Amino acid sequence: MEPKKYSSYAEIELELEILRLEKELNLQKIVLDYEKTKESLLPKNIIKGIFGDYKTILSDYSGMILNIAIPLIINWFTKKKRGD
Repeated sequence: MEPKKYSSYAEIELELEILRLEKELNLQKIVLDYEKTKESLLPKNIIKGIFGDYKTILSDYSGMILNIAIPLIINWFTKKKRGD
């Protein structure tokens, strides 16, 4: 990699300022990622994530589940009503 050539101190100062701002931005990203990770590891968020996944899975299969469950429930009620 060829070193940069600057023609004035103003260019150097501008480059240094850009590098400082990039460094600060990267540091803020790290802090934000750390906070998000810390929050996602809280017990309530872990439980919410697990149940959210099940909710998504169940919603994908809800039609099939209802097609199976409704006849079973109807049969259970009719047998209970007859006293079987």
